[in-house]
Amino acid sequence: MSRFERLSALDCAFLYAESPTAHMHVGSLLFFEDNGIGERDIFEHIQSRLHYVPRFRKKVRFVPGGLHRPVWVDDPHFDLRFHVRWTGLPKPRGEHEALALMGRVMSQHLDRRKPLWEMWVFDLEDGRRGVIQKTHHCLIDGASGVDLGTVLLDFAPDAPRTTPEPWCPEPEPSDAELTRDALLELRERPRQLRDAARRVWEDPEAREHLAGKAREVIDGIKSFGRAASELMPHTSLNSPLGAHRRYQVVRLSLADVKRVRKRHACTVNDVVLALVTSALRKLLLTRGESVEGLTMKAMVPVSVRDASQARTWGNKVSMIAAELPVGEPDPEARLVRLRDRMTDLKRSRQAVGADFWVQLGEYAPPTLLSLVGRAVALQRMVNLVVTNVPGPQFPLFLCGARMLEAFPYVPVFAQNPLGVAVLSYDGALGFGLTGDWDAVPDLDLFATAIREALIELDPPAADSPGPARKRPGKKRRRADSRA
Repeated sequence: MSRFERLSALDCAFLYAESPTAHMHVGSLLFFEDNGIGERDIFEHIQSRLHYVPRFRKKVRFVPGGLHRPVWVDDPHFDLRFHVRWTGLPKPRGEHEALALMGRVMSQHLDRRKPLWEMWVFDLEDGRRGVIQKTHHCLIDGASGVDLGTVLLDFAPDAPRTTPEPWCPEPEPSDAELTRDALLELRERPRQLRDAARRVWEDPEAREHLAGKAREVIDGIKSFGRAASELMPHTSLNSPLGAHRRYQVVRLSLADVKRVRKRHACTVNDVVLALVTSALRKLLLTRGESVEGLTMKAMVPVSVRDASQARTWGNKVSMIAAELPVGEPDPEARLVRLRDRMTDLKRSRQAVGADFWVQLGEYAPPTLLSLVGRAVALQRMVNLVVTNVPGPQFPLFLCGARMLEAFPYVPVFAQNPLGVAVLSYDGALGFGLTGDWDAVPDLDLFATAIREALIELDPPAADSPGPARKRPGKKRRRADSRA
């Protein structure tokens, strides 16, 4: 057993998939009330919560010679001031400028010599405060990102302040120590596998459970194999990536979406996929492309994190390849087809099959994992990623300031210059849309089409006030100066 915390095979895949034009970090754009709390207060608040997220003080170290997967080690030079940064927006300091800042921040790689996260804080002219959170995908997935948010934020505006716990970094290991540790762990692996097999063989209930699980995995592997062998259809939304990003947001009322869900006996995720499908159809038609008979494919992440793994970091996620009937002209028929197909995919255990290959990667040599990670840039299986993460349906607070809205960020990769991330929070659905700067100059049109798609399915939504957004009052004076 290693004395270091080793990255999982899936964590490594996100690390190895990074390239000069593919930035493998996730994140969010958050808007808060500005209650007058200053830089020093927020800095001390985050510092007091760091012991809940040990990886925020750790960096990645690679094992010499690629003998084993990388490990997390304490950063002896960790300084919170280089991770929580304050910046200003150009005039008129509105939401347009905030979205432009989000695109620029997400267009830059994280420094691998340091812990792989950043926060950027800024103020808007209308009295809101913005926070951009950026974390490498090898550190968290969507579900653990929500857990992370609830650790750093409070459930009440008057939550008591906590005192920072003392922290002293462990000495950074030498290359020789990392090599010796990796060799010892690899030597122990065959014995661990033999012991695990013996325990299963000696326990009749375990054997029966394993046999049932094996049948489920085999069905899932077959389903995932079929999906992987079918190439995505080519459209103008599939082209090589540049290094720069655009970012747009869409605000929808969760109540409006749930009304559609109830009427069609489907899930919120089915409705989200239908809205994205309709927006893709409108975007391609606007570009002058034929959509007749077109079915695009979306990678839909599925969390495999159970209750015992709450507030643990790293990636516990599988995926399914959803078929988006872009060629279907009728909005309701699109939703029905999506609902039925997603039901079939769940029954096929496709996510279980995808997870099998991920788990198998735990026993693959790092060199092979590196090749697989780089092969992601060549995938032709899906046209885009659409991820939908459920968040808390109650307000959260940062140093007493209420979080008004939350919009997630998902990276784009391979030849997929468009990505969609959705987060539900406090009665609203926040869409965060990522687009390659050159390949998706019409990202705002896509955003508008998502809003219009909901009205097509639910005309009363046109008169809906939309998600409740408590507007801040007049900006208060800073409690301290910006040092």
